[in-house]
Amino acid sequence: MDQKIINLYDEYTHTGLSRKEFMKKLAIITGSTALALTVLPLLENNYAAAATLDEDGLNIENITYPGAEGDVKAILAKPKDKKNLGSVVVIHENRGLNPHIISVTKRLAAEGFIAMGIDALSPFGGTPADEDKGRELIGKLDPEKNLQNYLKGLEYLRNRKDGNGKTGCIGFCWGGAMSNKLAVADPKLLAAVAYYGTQPKAEEVPKIKASIMLHYGGLDERVNAGIPAYEAALKENKIDYKLYIYDGVNHAFNNDTSPTRYNEAAAKLAWQRTVGLLKDKLS
Repeated sequence: MDQKIINLYDEYTHTGLSRKEFMKKLAIITGSTALALTVLPLLENNYAAAATLDEDGLNIENITYPGAEGDVKAILAKPKDKKNLGSVVVIHENRGLNPHIISVTKRLAAEGFIAMGIDALSPFGGTPADEDKGRELIGKLDPEKNLQNYLKGLEYLRNRKDGNGKTGCIGFCWGGAMSNKLAVADPKLLAAVAYYGTQPKAEEVPKIKASIMLHYGGLDERVNAGIPAYEAALKENKIDYKLYIYDGVNHAFNNDTSPTRYNEAAAKLAWQRTVGLLKDKLS
């Protein structure tokens, strides 16, 4: 697909560009409204394509835990009949806790972790089915209360009797930015993995105690613009980090429900690296 179309969709999903204006620009690129409507399903997520796995060895439940103001919803998955496990908070993209992120949560559990996919939209009753509505609600979250909800989620995991008290986090897009924020805000965090997430301010980096792993798509100019300053600050403050840029792939390259942006080779390599870090730091 024309990279201009993918870049336009990225602009639509991450800025204030309205759907009407997005469709107008898409029609210009494709040549007609009819062609734009044909292309649109290829851009939007197809949750039927979310990775599946054998869940027989997992315990999976919907839970709540006390947040900054009221209960926070989450899906929790873990291997059956196992204890002393490391725990990982999974942070969704800017659409909410959708089937893709639920799948990621289960995949982490299958790797031997207690994995908890938190629904950041719990203050609004949870993630809606309408993705556009989900993006709208993400923008209405109180940033500090949202951060506290995630910090409280990490404390909830540390206090579970089936866990070993060691925690990490992994986030994608909006969640990648949140993963970086948690690394800054939580000195107890042992590992933070950010997939194509925007970076914290350089002056915040000295607060980081966790080991950091950063995954970026080489074509993701918007997010990648912040890499040099972040990496310089990580080096200056002697933070343990690994940074990977996957050439020729787009933002959201890990999302197997996004057919035009998913890159299987990059996703598999990034996942292998991610699981390796989490097992090393949380076992």
